[in-house]
Amino acid sequence: MHVQVARIGKPHGIRGEVTVQVLTDAPEERFTPGARLVVEPERLGPLTVRSARWNKEILLLGFDEVADRNGAEELRGVKLFVDSDDHEDEDAWYEHELVGLKALVGDEEVGRVTGLNTLPAQDQLVIEAANGEEILVPFVEQIVPEVDVDQGFVRLTPPPGLFEVNSPEHRTEPDDGEGER
Repeated sequence: MHVQVARIGKPHGIRGEVTVQVLTDAPEERFTPGARLVVEPERLGPLTVRSARWNKEILLLGFDEVADRNGAEELRGVKLFVDSDDHEDEDAWYEHELVGLKALVGDEEVGRVTGLNTLPAQDQLVIEAANGEEILVPFVEQIVPEVDVDQGFVRLTPPPGLFEVNSPEHRTEPDDGEGER
């Protein structure tokens, strides 16, 4: 199965490098020179990593198949994938492995995993509660101590109020200063 590890952004410089939005916890392992990446749309790949370097907080990739800025521009928005069978990590899960798992608190089913939000600080499990509400749960060991894909569940130990605070009616939008006066 292919797992998305990045999305290509804008070109950088004139030698075919591109910026990428990193969607993996292990960019140093995924983007080594010589690594072949599956791409979407398929007609633009596969791509072979020629170079990978950080420019401040942005990862820049060069590919053997792309020699100049024009070629790099054609890759804008392309999704990069690896074969998940080639990169197994015992303590890492992909969204496709988590979606559909029962969410348990103790032995009580409180919902099902419907997604995984990958964020810079920490990931969030998206849980659809029994009443249909979407609950966002920080995907950290203290709150999600057990993930058992084979048995089909994640076990949660949420702090008091987590489900209420992270339910849609309790989420607050940032104040844009345009409220009623």
